[in-house]
Amino acid sequence: MTINPVKVGLIGLGTVGGGTFAVLERNQQEITRRAGRGIEVAAVAVRDVAKARRLVGEALPVTDRPLELVRQPDIDIVVELMGGYEPARTLVLEAIAHGKHVVTANKALLARHGNEIFEAARARGVMVAFEAAVAGGIPIIKALREGLTANRIEWIAGIINGTSNFILSEMRARGLPFETVLAEAQRLGYAEADPTFDIEGVDAAHKLTILSAIAFGVPIHFDAAYTEGIGRLAAADIKYAEQLGYRIKLLGITKRTALGVELRVHPTLVPMQRLLASVEGAMNAVLVKGDAVGVTLYYGKGAGAEPTASAVVADLVDVTRMHTADPENRVPHLAFQAEHMADLPWLSIDDTVTSYYFRMRVADRPGVLADIARILADHRISIDALFQREPGEGESQTDIIMLTHDAVERDVNRAIAAIEALPTVLAKVIRIRQEELV
Repeated sequence: MTINPVKVGLIGLGTVGGGTFAVLERNQQEITRRAGRGIEVAAVAVRDVAKARRLVGEALPVTDRPLELVRQPDIDIVVELMGGYEPARTLVLEAIAHGKHVVTANKALLARHGNEIFEAARARGVMVAFEAAVAGGIPIIKALREGLTANRIEWIAGIINGTSNFILSEMRARGLPFETVLAEAQRLGYAEADPTFDIEGVDAAHKLTILSAIAFGVPIHFDAAYTEGIGRLAAADIKYAEQLGYRIKLLGITKRTALGVELRVHPTLVPMQRLLASVEGAMNAVLVKGDAVGVTLYYGKGAGAEPTASAVVADLVDVTRMHTADPENRVPHLAFQAEHMADLPWLSIDDTVTSYYFRMRVADRPGVLADIARILADHRISIDALFQREPGEGESQTDIIMLTHDAVERDVNRAIAAIEALPTVLAKVIRIRQEELV
């Protein structure tokens, strides 16, 4: 018996959309064998119809009116690959209202409007699949939603922005300043003309927010995320970290603690012997700590046309397989049944407990270190290691580098303010958080 193919409406034919179309065309036979029926693009919605025609040919319907596409009766699944908040949100909700399943790679949309979208899909009995929204082709969403369901997830820590990782890798390997490497990343296509979301940690925070919700069974809450980018990192700090046995990575970290959930993105010192420290270039990697399985690592390309298309097509296969299943028997969007979602408190960055790296530019004179040590002790911060750069001939100032034991961020902020008030401290204290990841 011949089963009719599933009809897909594709919105957006840029890097990921073009890759998705190419993978579906090239691997059609293999995809059909896995899904149990064909999956074919029935219509495409784009801004530039003429440009799309050159990619998909003349036979396939192409429109610049995406709202009409999502309302087409013959479309079973809408694939949203246009990005941004609007009109993506309106189109996705309209597709759901018309009883269509949705596949999206839009992490910003889900981080901001995921709760609304998932609730609408649940009420309508359709699926929203979003593997490609986090870490490109790495199947981290499926791992959290399905493979690790026996576990109580304790924490997640990941390199989930390839642009920032490329910049940090190049700064370390070549000793170049941030601005120089950013310009090279833009020339190579790793960074956008406006790289703000990447280098300021916003893109990573979008992705981390989604992972946190799935890991802990809590609503998506992007506004709870603390974000700190890499724009203020100096080559000197990368060099000092290396001397101390660490590498600096922009990490997204979410933890379940006794007080609530941490959700933070910032540069982080990672011990060299940890797997994340060895992730270089534009690659992504995510560590997940489960109580039963321990630490697991997911590594691969986090962006690009076909790596991301791999995740989009995998979602299409999943939706096709479950197309006729009872909605109550499908995997919940955020892994936990809707009525059992938890309302855990979200912790402020001030409540975070971790260890720290400090770099302090100070006058080279007796008593400076003693004054700093006294202030740290007064704020319940103990020193784990320190070294002082030997000043060059004729220099009257130097760097003091410290690693601390675990401390509360609020206490660290107060201590830094007191240290910076010392007349012998000549610049703002550089503070980088440190994670052992065990």
